[in-house]
Amino acid sequence: MIESVKIPTSLLPEDGRFGCGPSKIRPKQVKALAQAGTTLLGTSHRQSPVKHVVASIREGLANYFDIPEGWQVALGNGGASAFWEMACASLIARRGAFGSYGSFSGKFAASAAKAPFLEEPVIYKGEYGTCALPEYTDDVDVYAWAHNETSTGVMAPIRRVRGSVEQGALTLIDATSGAGGLPVDITQTDAYYFSPQKVFGSDGGLWIAILSPDAIERAANVEQSAQLEGARRWVPPFLSLTQALENSRKDQTLNTPAISTLVLLDEQVKWLNEHGGLDWATKRCAKSADILYSWAERSDYATPFVKDTAIRSNVVVTIDLDDSIKASAVVSALRDNGIVDTSGYRKLGRNQLRIGVFPSVKPDDVEALTHCVDYVVEHLN
Repeated sequence: MIESVKIPTSLLPEDGRFGCGPSKIRPKQVKALAQAGTTLLGTSHRQSPVKHVVASIREGLANYFDIPEGWQVALGNGGASAFWEMACASLIARRGAFGSYGSFSGKFAASAAKAPFLEEPVIYKGEYGTCALPEYTDDVDVYAWAHNETSTGVMAPIRRVRGSVEQGALTLIDATSGAGGLPVDITQTDAYYFSPQKVFGSDGGLWIAILSPDAIERAANVEQSAQLEGARRWVPPFLSLTQALENSRKDQTLNTPAISTLVLLDEQVKWLNEHGGLDWATKRCAKSADILYSWAERSDYATPFVKDTAIRSNVVVTIDLDDSIKASAVVSALRDNGIVDTSGYRKLGRNQLRIGVFPSVKPDDVEALTHCVDYVVEHLN
């Protein structure tokens, strides 16, 4: 049995959290949450104190993403997973075309395939570690893919499929782990949706969507047609995008939200905007990612999993280790030294590290992490 590796204190990062799943909450957010304990927590979400927080979030995100006139920021309960079902109910009129190149990018397509009132989706599938975007397809009214595939560390370009506007098709982008940390032109989308537990340093269970006028109109038309006599389609209230929009315009959600999630999100959005907004955040993430990719390329035992440099993610970095070095042993040793959440995506099944480099992660801490991994590998072998 290999004894535990003790990493010298001088090498350790200031903050050892590098998770791609749990949020990285800053101390100032915790302080804001504590203050909310006497002012907001336990207050009805339809009362002005909470509505002011929702209004601040919507305004802050509108500024952060520089959304055009007519686009709207909506939010509701259930996370991005719930928004997949909402899109099936309220945004796909008949049939969608999907890019599927990882565990998460394929889930929206799976939901569409199970919807009894939709036609079989067209799926453009790629191997893990690659990117497969939907191409122009006859008889579809939605094109959908993920901005960032969290399971593999693949970053996809965001641009409308050529000819999609002319055919009246919407572009829906699942941006959960990429939103706020990767560049995006919102006008190239109709629904750019995400949960706040990554870049936006909050908890899950909430979805946020930036919606174009075309998406808003589509939802209204689909839901109106669902009410016609003999219609096979149904839109339950929880999955009604029009109801979510109506409530969002009132700075509230249809169902009761977790107030603490709103407080954490609001504080993070303010922090990001104060530091320079999307441009600042994307550059910070890119710097941290480059530290990891450059280290792996110099290493004699580590290599970037994603081979195509153009699609390597700047928020979720995946690094393969040589078969002679067990990633599980490295992850365990790091954890023993207070460095957590560096394990690869379990379903991918690779001998791999997966590192979250969202804006709350300091580039200096990422640099320190590389030295810690080198130290652990040297002493494990």
